[in-house]
Amino acid sequence: MAEQMVGGTHAVVEAEAPPTEFRKALGLFDSIMIVAGVMIGSGIFIVSAEISRQVGSAGWLLVAWAITGVLTVTGALSYGELAAMMPEAGGMYIYLREAFSPMLGFLYGWTMLTVIQTGTIAAVAIAFARFSGVLFPAVSETHYLVAPVHVLPGYAVSLSTAQALALAILVLAALVNSYGVNWGKLITNVFTVSKLVGMALLLVLGVWAFAAHPGVLRGNFAHAWTPVDVVSIRGASAVTAFGMFVALCVSQTGSLFSADAWHNVTFVAGEVRNPKRNLPLALGIGTSLVVVFYMLCNLCYLAALPLHGIQNAPSDRVATQAVNAVLPGIGALAMGLLIMVSTFGTVNAMTMAGARACYAMAQDGLFFRRAGVLNQRQVPGWGLLLQCAWSMLLVLPRTYDATTGKYGNLYSNLLDYVISAELLFYILTVSGLFRLRVTRPQAARPYRCWGYPWLPGFYVLGAAVVLLVLFAYRPATTWPGLVIVAAGVPVYWGLRRRNAATV
Repeated sequence: MAEQMVGGTHAVVEAEAPPTEFRKALGLFDSIMIVAGVMIGSGIFIVSAEISRQVGSAGWLLVAWAITGVLTVTGALSYGELAAMMPEAGGMYIYLREAFSPMLGFLYGWTMLTVIQTGTIAAVAIAFARFSGVLFPAVSETHYLVAPVHVLPGYAVSLSTAQALALAILVLAALVNSYGVNWGKLITNVFTVSKLVGMALLLVLGVWAFAAHPGVLRGNFAHAWTPVDVVSIRGASAVTAFGMFVALCVSQTGSLFSADAWHNVTFVAGEVRNPKRNLPLALGIGTSLVVVFYMLCNLCYLAALPLHGIQNAPSDRVATQAVNAVLPGIGALAMGLLIMVSTFGTVNAMTMAGARACYAMAQDGLFFRRAGVLNQRQVPGWGLLLQCAWSMLLVLPRTYDATTGKYGNLYSNLLDYVISAELLFYILTVSGLFRLRVTRPQAARPYRCWGYPWLPGFYVLGAAVVLLVLFAYRPATTWPGLVIVAAGVPVYWGLRRRNAATV
């Protein structure tokens, strides 16, 4: 309530209440740009080096990326039915809650908000800063404003110029998005289109490389299925059939992560116009577009570099080496600019989307209550603030290897740990499609998953095989992910008791 003068007398008027509904400001193009924008970060320009060391040949490198593409698109088409059926803010949190239980939905939300979303945002912001160092040498992870302070054995806290720039990018993204969805979508659209244009130019360089030196591509495919210089994965090597099977599954850690987060568009479902039509279309078109670009990028690398050049690219920067092979001396600058554009666009899109998941959980009493309130611009301002604050905290801690004296980033370890957990949640979400067909047969389904039950069944089976191999051959970076998920169980029951006590 507020008091003001009206006609010379004091009158009591009702204070303006905060809005309770999102603004429907996202069309089909905006939604596609969100899908593509969150998928394309820096991974596609780097991870092919590690994959090529695991599989050891040009043909199998493309197969590894093809597996990623098939899993990504089939998963997206499966999610389309859930998105059209439940077009509200929250995405996977909502789907798991409705298909299985509130606890399972919370455990996904817990893992997403503590590590998956916030850790990825932190990682991409640091990637932006690292590649900024190509243009501005003063920006470096070894140029300290606050030197590392060791707080635990193997762990420290520091503030380098690269970390400081990453923090500034996180604040900027949160601030822009707090001014309304129109600002968030404008930045996402501009930067996503820019990165797609940049990738198209990279493909042009690949054609140029093939025209100038066709022997490189021919040489790579002369023995396309014969692995060379492969790394062993817990005793399994790609030189045998079983070893190749293991290598292809393990390689998905890098390629799936590079093509991840496509489902973020479902977090902003409450702001999509005609979501029952546009969400399935955006998921299908957006993922297919990026997958095609990713396959063509790898052909570009193979046209510009011999396989051993891809395997041994300095710091795994394959795209930089490919550009240098065609235009000597400008690869680092060109890719630095492209990755800066790419990573900033990704930070912005993920910041916009993640805050909506905070909102959905807060609405159910499973997150800070303020995160469930929209500001006057009809966006979850407190959700943006809390997400930004946690992402910033993840930027500061460093890991320390006493043997080498080198510092790493804590969020990198956390992301390694939860990749398998995230894949498990994907499997459960697509499985929820089957469950909801049984438990809610009469529910409105504006879009029914194409190829049901075979297509979602294929996704569940394929992703489950990859997950089992990861648990068997990458235990150090998979089992800890389950611990992070399990840590959410007592938090869930604590929140339930708090909510029951306040009723």
